[in-house]
Amino acid sequence: MPVELVVLGPRQIGFREYEEKALGPKEVRLSSLISGISHGTEMNLYRGTAPFYHKRWDPVLRMFIKGDVSITYPRGLGYENVAVVTEVGKDVETVEVGDCAWVAKPHRETNVVAEDEVRPGLLPGGVSQEEGIFTALARVALNAVHDAQIKVGDNVAVFGLGAIGLMVVQLAKLSGASKVFAVDLIDKRLRKAEEYAAVTLNAGIIDASMEIKKQTGSKGVDVAIEASGVYRGVHEAIRCCHMAGRVVTLGYYQGGGTDLYLGEEWHHNRITMLSSMSVWDCPHRNYPLWDLKRLTATAMDLFKDKKLLVSDLITHKVPFEEAARAYELVDKKPEETIKVALTYH
Repeated sequence: MPVELVVLGPRQIGFREYEEKALGPKEVRLSSLISGISHGTEMNLYRGTAPFYHKRWDPVLRMFIKGDVSITYPRGLGYENVAVVTEVGKDVETVEVGDCAWVAKPHRETNVVAEDEVRPGLLPGGVSQEEGIFTALARVALNAVHDAQIKVGDNVAVFGLGAIGLMVVQLAKLSGASKVFAVDLIDKRLRKAEEYAAVTLNAGIIDASMEIKKQTGSKGVDVAIEASGVYRGVHEAIRCCHMAGRVVTLGYYQGGGTDLYLGEEWHHNRITMLSSMSVWDCPHRNYPLWDLKRLTATAMDLFKDKKLLVSDLITHKVPFEEAARAYELVDKKPEETIKVALTYH
């Protein structure tokens, strides 16, 4: 029987068998080829820090409610899956056996998915499996850059240079940013940002926000995009902004914001702060002109045209059966990793 990856408890990875279901007339069977581990959302689920373990998300009120929980152990993980079509239902018209597609499905050997869900993720010619696993993250990065409303000539800062942050650096340049400051603590990631013509700053060595102010004639950047998922990063993004500048946050923050001081620069410089979220039923701020389907198509075009470079962000490939080692690598050795992927064949 095929198996799927599950988290059994905080930092405990296991596998469980499941039965293959029969295909419906408009369904497609997929066999996984490669899947990416999310270093943000997924790792918070792996570590047991996600709020769903401690509170219940009410989709009607759109609030977390105390006294109950949304998810329990064991549970599946993952949403960056690239797979090959091995079987199609009798009424499927737009997907064929042998097609490769990205789907927002968990780390498991096979998945049965509706045709309409597979079609937008079909990998066009020239897009590799490795590039395909970045589709979901590219949508996050692109949505954040749209929220940032970057204009030609803007100065931009990006805090946090994981896979999403490094895509944001590239997209900010594509959007017309004059100068992009890229801030992180890890040399490996800073060197990668330099390849995209960013001005890199190691926040473990210097006061990055102060240096940004100095390099912009004391004014600061027009826009800062916070992609680290760390509250200190939010505070520093605020600090480095021009008066009445904009901060866009896309990270999945955990716990209370003990390193976030809203009575300081945020209050005194009238900073606008936006949460950038492209899933969980949150519409694009330019909906209906933009939606998830268009973000997906745009990501695929950027990969195909090599305007968004992502395949070299994969630092490690680990066999699916050794997934516990892969998660420990992401969790314990961030200085070595940018994107870790699981391989199935």
